[in-house]
Amino acid sequence: MTIRLDPTFLRELQEYGEGGFSECFNCGNCTAICPYTSDDYPFPRNMIRLVQIGGREKVRGSIDPWLCYYCGDCSETCPRGAEPGEIMMSLRRWLTAQYDWTGLARKFYTSEVWEIGSMVVLGLLVILTAVFFHAPIVTDRVELNTFAPVEFIHTADWIMAGFLVFFITTNVLRMHKFIMRDGVNERIPLKLYLTEAWHLVVHFATQKRWAQCEEGKAKRNWSWIAHMLLVSGYVLMLVIIIFFLKWFQVDEIYPIWHPQRWLGYYATIVLVFGAARAIIGRIRKTLQMHRFSHPSDWIFPVLLLVVTLTGIFQHTFRYLGLPLATYYTYVVHLAFVAPMLILEVPFGKWSHLYYRPLAVYFERIRARAKEVALVGQPAAAD
Repeated sequence: MTIRLDPTFLRELQEYGEGGFSECFNCGNCTAICPYTSDDYPFPRNMIRLVQIGGREKVRGSIDPWLCYYCGDCSETCPRGAEPGEIMMSLRRWLTAQYDWTGLARKFYTSEVWEIGSMVVLGLLVILTAVFFHAPIVTDRVELNTFAPVEFIHTADWIMAGFLVFFITTNVLRMHKFIMRDGVNERIPLKLYLTEAWHLVVHFATQKRWAQCEEGKAKRNWSWIAHMLLVSGYVLMLVIIIFFLKWFQVDEIYPIWHPQRWLGYYATIVLVFGAARAIIGRIRKTLQMHRFSHPSDWIFPVLLLVVTLTGIFQHTFRYLGLPLATYYTYVVHLAFVAPMLILEVPFGKWSHLYYRPLAVYFERIRARAKEVALVGQPAAAD
């Protein structure tokens, strides 16, 4: 395959984050210290070199940036201070923009005005919809389902879910094209997509490579646990919103031992803990992965924290029997939920949640395809 070189590539990547692309002189220290590098995936060195020579198409079809979990060892030991860990993070942002056919991810990663402005506009639309189309307001007691009928909200949830499925699926198909079709020489049997699918499920549910990467590093391994808790709470709330909203948005207050309340409490606790921990980490900058903060690194945890806190306030007002406070806080809550799900999940940093396990899945398929090809080759003559 002929490699087309693009001299503008390096300048473009600098819009997606920090990292000393020009400082690196390819000593190979970062690759030597990383536990996940191999002959097939010699990152970060290989990625940096491709960027330096303008190998845009090779980088776009690469899995390497997704196999990096930003433990920070490469950056801490780089003799040139080139920050290879942050370079890999910048490449993940760039790849997210490449997979997105709408161009919104590129706008969000390269322009704070675009990302924040889009969220403000969407939030205002939610508020205006509530102002002009709300149902009757009961003020002598809390009747949330009279003010915002659960059937209407649930229908809106399914419309939102359809939106997410469409854009996530089409972007994932572009990711597949770049990684598994463009420039891939070996034939990949269709059955491998089925036999290796368990890797996708396992890595999405556990992100276990992150834990393996940090074995023996207690402080960093706790970061993996905190991440798992955050993801579990986020996925739980997403499932509740889309599939079980009628069970949760009720005017009846369930007893303390009811599972509806405990599921909600669990999700709330881990979301507050995870979002606050991410924000505090970026303020303190004690971990290597927090030393550099792109605007997208702040927007998602802040948005998640606000969504969770407004949800807490809304339920508190509901339990206290304060109808107007409950209704108004509910609308504000939805005004933050909508942009967090509709914009951040398919186009923002939260998309890494599914791009990374997909990359691991594609890695396994390619590895198995090579093994199958080798087995099928005729033995060499004596």
